[in-house]
Amino acid sequence: MKRSTDNLIYLDSAATMPIDRQVSNAMMACLDHAEIIGNPSSLNTPGRRAMHDIEVARQQVALLLHTDAENLIWTSGATESNNLAIIGAARFRAHLGRHIITMKTEHKAVLGPFDYLEKEGFQVTRLLPDANGLLKFDDLKEAVQEETQLVSIMHVNNETGVTQDIAQIGSLCRELGVLFHTDAAQSVGKISLNLDQLPIDLLSVSAHKFYGPQGVGALYIRKAPGCGIVPLHYGGEQEQWIRPGTLPIHQIVGFGLAAKLALERMEGDFLLMQELHKRLWDGLKDIPGIEVNGSVESKYPGILNVSISGIDGESLMLMLEPLCVANGSACNSKNNEPSFVLKALGRTDHQAQSAIRFSFNRNTTNEEIDIAIEKYNAAVRYLRKISPDDLI
Repeated sequence: MKRSTDNLIYLDSAATMPIDRQVSNAMMACLDHAEIIGNPSSLNTPGRRAMHDIEVARQQVALLLHTDAENLIWTSGATESNNLAIIGAARFRAHLGRHIITMKTEHKAVLGPFDYLEKEGFQVTRLLPDANGLLKFDDLKEAVQEETQLVSIMHVNNETGVTQDIAQIGSLCRELGVLFHTDAAQSVGKISLNLDQLPIDLLSVSAHKFYGPQGVGALYIRKAPGCGIVPLHYGGEQEQWIRPGTLPIHQIVGFGLAAKLALERMEGDFLLMQELHKRLWDGLKDIPGIEVNGSVESKYPGILNVSISGIDGESLMLMLEPLCVANGSACNSKNNEPSFVLKALGRTDHQAQSAIRFSFNRNTTNEEIDIAIEKYNAAVRYLRKISPDDLI
């Protein structure tokens, strides 16, 4: 008997990627192998073997990011990495100044720590993007002041795929003596990043965004004077005293293998994302009233976010089943408010509320894209027949 999920078409990969079979097998082997079930902080044989596996994985992630393994600490994911980077770095440099900068289109895992620091007495500047979702570079220049200590701007936006020029942003920050953090959850493993060359001080990673397991991530911290973190938790020596707690060996092993596979497959995966994106948009672009949200030039092709006039967004989502798509960030899916990201781009409430985000992975097929095109076109035709004329 088939499960009800067998007919689903998964086009919500920006929320989470399907775990690679090799990765899940490696994790199960780790759990089933009695010899490596040890506490990596222990000096006995199982503990040493566990620590060896953890350090192999750290090296695999370091190779993906083109950096030294000692620059990486393990976390539970990008949300924790963002909190640790933003709050930890702001407190580390608070004696120099208490002004920090971000964008209004950031993930809640970045905006939340900024809100928290504002309550703690920090001055926060939240920059608006242009209509394409891109940072207005002159606005950033004007926002930086003598008290500024940290800028946090994400690399690839989770809702629109818009990609910021982190090299340019980082260069300005380095020139002005300001730390630069980027949430790279949506780009690591998909877009080549060379941290030995990029002017980035802090970078957040999440394994499940590129075919790894949920519940594990990493934070890159550049080894340089003035770049540091005040820990948020205490009670252990793990991860350079920055992030205490017993490490989840099987998750870290899976993370490391996912990084290794991503490095090997990145070029082919990126070409596939371009092909899928083009196929989908070619099948939707002639629908009257449809528009792409965000830049069509500076973006990661694994995400396509579109709005449609004259259509109720909630009804559209229901009509698209069995397509698994999104109408915003997965972390905000229980909130019926229009996407704050799209509102920041100048979209109306209706445009934001009617938005659908399609996002792909290396298992997505042309047949699935064609079904998505057919379902979306049919849903729009039907809903326009029954929608009120004043829905704009």
